Amino acid sequence: MRLINSFLVTALTLLTACQSTPTVTVPQPPVVQVPLGPPPKPRIALVLGGGAARGFAHVGVIRVLEQEKIPIDMVVGTSVGSLIGAIYASDLSSFELEWTAFQLEKDDLFDFGVVNAVVGMGFAKGDKLEAWVKSHIKTANIENLKLPFTAVAADLNWGYKVALDKGSVARAIRASAAIPGVFQPVKHQGKILVDGGVVDNIPISVARAKGADIVIAVDISGNLGNTNITNLLDVSLQATNIMFALNVEQAKKDADVLITPAGIGDIGMLDFSQKKRCMQAGIDTTKQAMPAIRRAIEAWVSARTRPTMPVPAPAR
Repeated sequence: MRLINSFLVTALTLLTACQSTPTVTVPQPPVVQVPLGPPPKPRIALVLGGGAARGFAHVGVIRVLEQEKIPIDMVVGTSVGSLIGAIYASDLSSFELEWTAFQLEKDDLFDFGVVNAVVGMGFAKGDKLEAWVKSHIKTANIENLKLPFTAVAADLNWGYKVALDKGSVARAIRASAAIPGVFQPVKHQGKILVDGGVVDNIPISVARAKGADIVIAVDISGNLGNTNITNLLDVSLQATNIMFALNVEQAKKDADVLITPAGIGDIGMLDFSQKKRCMQAGIDTTKQAMPAIRRAIEAWVSARTRPTMPVPAPAR
């Protein structure tokens, strides 16, 4: 009996196996990754702040950015930042920028005069500054510079920020650098203009308004301390320095990368004897900032780059 039962179980098992549907494995076609084009590139703005003679630090910043092949798509500058920015925008060469900037001396910019101070609206007229720019920047109009450029000034009558992105390069720089009480205000484009640092010494907002995706800003307005104030000119310069530094505090928060050249806070606004020291500070601080700059660019590109699409290969 047991033998019969065992035979029946075995037969039933074989019969069930024969009736089950066999599993068929269908080979899948290979997947081809189809690229969706090159990754997008951000528009990078270099924003150069005001700070008079400390502006030679901007030269060092630009040298490192050029050496590291960081593409600059526009330059926006206030005061000395507009001067250095325009020189660079005219040639796109840090070597030429350094050569030109280091020819600059205080006497090339300041046409001081007793008459100016007594009957005018500043110690200096600003004619020498404008003439120097005309002789060293051969491109007459902003719109013809090799790189989009904006100089920022302040409307003395109404307190508005004025972005100068067309017209005379020399006149725009003169207006942007017309430190109140030091230089006479500048009549330009139907307005009376003074140093842009009065309203925005680090004009990141102007760069954003012009389409900048990433802003690298350079602040040279630090260290307000000055115990060597002995005359009316010193008073004007120190008051300006305070004004510049205070309006930077809020503006700088909108920078993607903020470069603050170290060790130049004790350099006076009219001390042109420290050019190399300022430039070296710009070089050193920008080298330290390079990882942050590259991270900002990579993050922007990554956020806007879709992964490649898997597409089945055509059947053979």
